[in-house]
Order: sequence, then C-alpha cells, then structure tokens
Amino acid sequence: MPVEVEGYQPERWRKIANFFWDTWDMPPVQRHYVRKIDFFIFSYSLLSYIVKSLDQNNFSNAYVSGMKDDLKLFGQERNLFTTLFNMGYLSGSVPNQFIINRVRPSLYLPFCELVWGVLTTVIAAAHSARVIYGIRFVCGFFESALFPSFNVILGSWYAPPELGKRMALFEVSYAIAGMFSGYLMSGLYSTMNGTGGLAAWRWMFIFDGVITIPIAFLGMLMIPDFPHTTRVPWLSKWEKEYGIRRAAELGRVKQKPLTAAAIKEIFLKPTVYYATWPYTANFFASYTGYFNLWLSSLKDLSVQQVNLIPTAGSALSLISCGIMPVISDKYRIRWQFGALSSGFCLLGAILLSVWYLPEGVLMFANLVPNLGAPGQPIIIAWMSESFQDNTELRSMIIGFGNVIDYAFQAWIPLVVYQTNQAPHYKYGYQISAMIYALHIISIVMFSFHVKSYHRKRGMIMNEFGLPVPLEELGSEGSIVIRDGSSIENIEKGLDSKSLPKENVAVKVATLDG
Repeated sequence: MPVEVEGYQPERWRKIANFFWDTWDMPPVQRHYVRKIDFFIFSYSLLSYIVKSLDQNNFSNAYVSGMKDDLKLFGQERNLFTTLFNMGYLSGSVPNQFIINRVRPSLYLPFCELVWGVLTTVIAAAHSARVIYGIRFVCGFFESALFPSFNVILGSWYAPPELGKRMALFEVSYAIAGMFSGYLMSGLYSTMNGTGGLAAWRWMFIFDGVITIPIAFLGMLMIPDFPHTTRVPWLSKWEKEYGIRRAAELGRVKQKPLTAAAIKEIFLKPTVYYATWPYTANFFASYTGYFNLWLSSLKDLSVQQVNLIPTAGSALSLISCGIMPVISDKYRIRWQFGALSSGFCLLGAILLSVWYLPEGVLMFANLVPNLGAPGQPIIIAWMSESFQDNTELRSMIIGFGNVIDYAFQAWIPLVVYQTNQAPHYKYGYQISAMIYALHIISIVMFSFHVKSYHRKRGMIMNEFGLPVPLEELGSEGSIVIRDGSSIENIEKGLDSKSLPKENVAVKVATLDG
C-alpha cells in the first residue's frame, strides 16, 4: 500500500485551487483515493438524483405547459399527483432502508431507478388523471430508496472536511434538475409541440424516461456499497484496504445487519424522535414549488418565461451550496448553518404572508428561500457525524424522517395550498412561516441533545472532530474536547483505561455541537 509523505506541505497553487475543490491540497495518496471515489460514487449520486428530481420537476412544468388543458385538470388533480407520490414515498421509506441493509445498494438502487424510469415514460401516453395516480404512487415507493441510501453511502466514504460540501451538492442537484427541466420544457414547447402528434409535455416525460433507464444500468458498476463490503472492480486491493483503514481512523464502525430487535431498540430511545423535526421541517414547509403559478397569473409573461424565470432560484441554490458547505466543512460549523438556511426561508414566507406588496418584493420573496438550499444536507452531515457510532441509527433517522416528511407533504398542499386558491395562499405562507420558525428552535434544542448523547456514552471528539468512545483511543492519540468535558474528567477516563497520559495530546477546541 502506498504511504503518505511525512510532513507533506502542498504547493501554493494547490492551496489556492483548494478554495474551489478540496482535493487539490490533500496529501498524494489521499488525493488519489478521494478523487477516485468522487469520480465514481459522487458523480453517480449526482447524476442519479438529477434524473429523479427531473421526474418531480417535470410535473410542475408540464402542468403549466399544456397538461392541465389536455387532461382537463381543473380541480385538485395537481395536488393529488403530489399526494399519491408522497403516499408511495411514505410507504417505501423505512422498508427500503431495511432492504438496502440486506441487499447490496449496487443492485437494489439501479433496480429502483429502472422501475421509475419505465413508469415515467408511460405517463406520456396517459389520457386521464386516474392512470397517473397509480403511476405516481409506485414511482414514489421506489424513489424513496434513493435519497436516504445515498446519504448513508456518502456518509460512509467521506471524512468530515469532505462531507458537507458533497452532501450539499448532492441535494442541490435537485436545483440543477429544476433548471434543466425549465429549459427543457421551454425548448420542447418551442420546437416539438405537436411533433408526431404529441404535445410538448408528453415529449418531456419520454425524454425523462430515455435518460433514466441507461443511468440505472450504469449504477451497477459505479455504486460501491460500503467500505467494508465493496467489491467493485474500479477499486484496487490497496484502495479497498485504504478505505477500511480510513474508516477505522475516523472511528466509524462496520455496518451491522438491521434486525427487528435493532429497530425496536432505536425506536424505544428518544434520539430518532428528537431528530425528526430538525431533519424534516425545512423540507415539507417549502413553498418554492408554487412560484410558477404566481408567474402564470401575471398576464404579461409567456409560457417560456414562466418556465425560465424559476431557474433563477435554482441558480441561487447553486451559489449558496457553493459557499455555505465549504465554510461549514472548514470550520466544522453545522447546526448554525442549518438555522441560517431556515432563516432565509422564514423571511420569504413572512413577505408572502403579507402579500400586498410591490411585484418586485414578491419576486424577491419567491426567490430568497432558494438561498436556504444547503440547510438540509448540512444537517444530514451533522447527524451523520454525530451518530457515526451507530450506522443503523443514522439509517433510521433518515428513513423515519422521510416518512414524517412525506406524511406531512401528503396533506399540507391539499389543505393550505389548494390549487383553486393560487396564486394567493392566504394561510399557506403563514403556516410555512410558523414551521420554519419552529424548525430554527428545534435545531438549537437538538444540538443540546447531541451533546447529551455523547456525554452519556463517554464519547469525546477525535482529531477529525468526530465523536468516539474513549476506549477506542490507542496508547497514543489526540483528544479534542468539544462537548464541554473538563480536562480533569478526561484524565480520570485515561486513568481508568490505564493509558499513559503523557502520550496523549489533549487539545481544547471550540464547541461546535
């Protein structure tokens, strides 16, 4: 196995390049390894999530581009499409996490992508809302496997200084899909509307399915499972050994089989419930999906403009995800950025609740929540690192969180964002504002629970800023105190383990939750 050069110092140009991407100033072996998993794991996760998100964005754009009139969707059908999808997602979230724990992700995730890719293509032939209802439910069930599974996979392969920005870019690929969907719908409407006797919105779903299906087959090669179980040919023997050693140095444990007893133990303890609101609320309170309905109410805008203007919000999401996570990774600031992200969303919801404001202010209010895009991935990175001692708990936090998330999404649009009230949702924006305010409070409260969780288990922060049990430290190690423990208590712990204190460097660090 290659060995890192001791005392490696990157050249000045590498330090500058590192501002744009973090692999440039890494030691040579680490750089080689991280670049390789970036090329395979990370690039595929982005590609896969983009096509999944494209499916969801297509419905909003198709609705305002002819689908509504062609299928005579003049009632609550638009919201019911979302509700049925959410019900399928809800029913699949926890079962799919159980399956991923038992079946290799490199097999199951491509299968799920193949199913929803085929079904999405079938929507192009639909002539009534009833057909789409069933398709949306099944798509929701299989799509529910993707987001939580990739979050667990990425959290298993990347170290803390690498994880936040990648989690954020993974989730912001939703915004990339939103931009692409808008441009695609605008282009199809201009050039292919009526081609082959098909409306442009039908071509949209055909195109979506055509790009999803081959990506599904590609996943069988590119998804590596987990460091301890991978068998992909693109990792050499020493790279696989390096990945296992790296995981051990970070204090991460091998994934265990998820049993009924393990699930029972997780749900009998409070952590998974305390994590639910911080994990979910900023997602099901979202109101950005109604932006194009307000734009379509402005009589001076064309169909193409209604599809293109929301892409500005996607651009803001990309910019925000290029800044916040980089700072979060560098300074290990997690929950604080989660709260700030919801602050942007709260501001927009308050302005839209007022409503009777100049058109430019309402445009700003619809765009500003996009700056909060990094919020959920940074929170996921925070939770992934905080509970790295329990892979099963991390899986259930995401799986159960998605259940609660989509349970709320199944009824909130039907009650407070009713289609016939568009574009002025009298109570919808007020309720979103209330949820975002509660979300900020819940993040702060959960940060105290995380500290309590570590303290009760005798965990302290290692040199990577990750919590590890004291007994996992060897005779020589580096302890970083981040949870309020006193040096005296640490020394007592060292005495109880019969470790020579003079060989252990105790560093006091700033509390970061």
